[in-house]
Amino acid sequence: MDVEEMAKKATMKDLKEIAKKHDIELGRCPTKLKIAQKIPKEELEALVAKK
Repeated sequence: MDVEEMAKKATMKDLKEIAKKHDIELGRCPTKLKIAQKIPKEELEALVAKK
């Protein structure tokens, strides 16, 4: 599964929490895909797997 598919399955709230935990700057109007590309892939996969 690629990052785009995983971003669609994840919620914005969960993505923002992971980004905040890693001190990732999101910018002004982040999309789910932009956040998903910046966070570690392992955590994104774990997030989608638990849903």
